[in-house]
Amino acid sequence: MRVLVFPLLLLGVVAAHAADVVAPGSSARARMEAFSNDLHSVSATFSQRVIDANGRAGEESSGTLALEAPRQFRWQTTAPYQQTIVADGTRVWVYEPDLEQVSVRSQSSEEAHSPLTVLTDLAQLDREFTASEAGTRDGLEWLKLASKAKEPEFEYAELGFDADALREMRFKDQLGNVTEIRFSDWQRNPRLPAGTFTFTPPKGVDVVGDLDPGAQVFPIHD
Repeated sequence: MRVLVFPLLLLGVVAAHAADVVAPGSSARARMEAFSNDLHSVSATFSQRVIDANGRAGEESSGTLALEAPRQFRWQTTAPYQQTIVADGTRVWVYEPDLEQVSVRSQSSEEAHSPLTVLTDLAQLDREFTASEAGTRDGLEWLKLASKAKEPEFEYAELGFDADALREMRFKDQLGNVTEIRFSDWQRNPRLPAGTFTFTPPKGVDVVGDLDPGAQVFPIHD
């Protein structure tokens, strides 16, 4: 199963090694506040899997991510399949090479009530979510977020922090599926390569979605 929901929820997020040192036993919220202090860009590696409502775990995928405040994002899945998701500040591009297809949509519609936008806008935490400490589990301190939206995309999200960084996230959707994602190799405020957050569909691929004049697309070739 290819999971698009989780990376799309990440849009607009920047995270990295904590700039502040937190004391042992600090709450998850205190760790999150230290973790998100003075961040502008980040890169990391990830692995993720989906566990369905019956407890069956799907195939694990892995890759890299890069983010830059306030709205740019790149999520690159490299195994066991290839997929690229780029948010350029206006639109979200999803490229699946084996399908020879690119989909494009408005970025703003995907950012609504993202559980991770709080990392760059802590004022949003209590405005958009009901936050509660979820205790210690697997050596991490967990913060649980429930969206205040009338029609939330997920039942809840949990953020797991160690003393240094965000290490794991879990989302439970309305169907009972749980997406687990683990982070490693955080690089704080790296100098990201030019073009990291731009995307031009390859010639010859099908491009579907928002094709208004502002979108960078090529005509579809037979």
